[in-house]
Amino acid sequence: MRPVHYISIAAAIALTALLYWGGNTTPPAKTGGAALQQPPQMMGGAPGPNTVKPASFDSLLAASFDQLSKTAADSVKTIENELKATRDSSRMASVFIRLAHVWEVNHKAPIAAYFGAQAAKLENSEKKLNFAGQFFLDLMHEDTSSAMHMWEAQEAIDCFKRSLAVDPNNDTAKIALATGYIEGTGETMQGVQLLLGITREKPDNVPANMMLGKLAIQSGQFDKAQKRFEEILKLQPKNAEAMYFLAETYKGKGDKEKAIELFEQCKKLVNRPEFSRDVDQYISTIK
Repeated sequence: MRPVHYISIAAAIALTALLYWGGNTTPPAKTGGAALQQPPQMMGGAPGPNTVKPASFDSLLAASFDQLSKTAADSVKTIENELKATRDSSRMASVFIRLAHVWEVNHKAPIAAYFGAQAAKLENSEKKLNFAGQFFLDLMHEDTSSAMHMWEAQEAIDCFKRSLAVDPNNDTAKIALATGYIEGTGETMQGVQLLLGITREKPDNVPANMMLGKLAIQSGQFDKAQKRFEEILKLQPKNAEAMYFLAETYKGKGDKEKAIELFEQCKKLVNRPEFSRDVDQYISTIK
């Protein structure tokens, strides 16, 4: 993966975390070729809501059910019948969890995520809602289908909204919600407002400043981006991600010499041969 691809900020927010910087997720990280794909809605100069129609869960469920083995299909039917007969919400939540497990072991992650989220919603657990929301964001970053990408983004947004109703002060959930808007549904300004709200109250919040800095690069506001990344580096001098994007900022401003200097510093911070090779190749394209 060449560093030049990181300039696409909509993908870079997730991509750099997956490749080099280390993700800040609750569920186990999912890495693979699909995770490197760009979302269907890029953030241009005049962003707006994505008009892609989300996938239908009922259609997705039916298609996935047809792909199950007979044993797995029988297990799903048994649990679904139990669910229909259950009225107590706490018991329903445990049944949903069992149903999610069957789909998970049969490698149907979107279906498993959906039923896991239903359990989290019934329990109204902040922790479980955040887990479910992050699971959908991970799937969203991996999916190459625009319809699935939109559906997963909407499901993630719903989970994080419910989580924030439980704890309105959870900045991590706010940032995740912003990610769903920005990278998923294309409602960029809603995401930006969430991030700006965080930085107004907590100017030193690194994840929010990082996202805002990347968005500033995408929109060509390089002075704003520079300020964001320099502030992060004052707080965290060894933050390689901030160093990398500060280099991209100087490159965008036309200061190639400073950009290359920062890329070289970033190589030292990451200290991984494959990363250094990629950066060297990228530097050769901008000299």
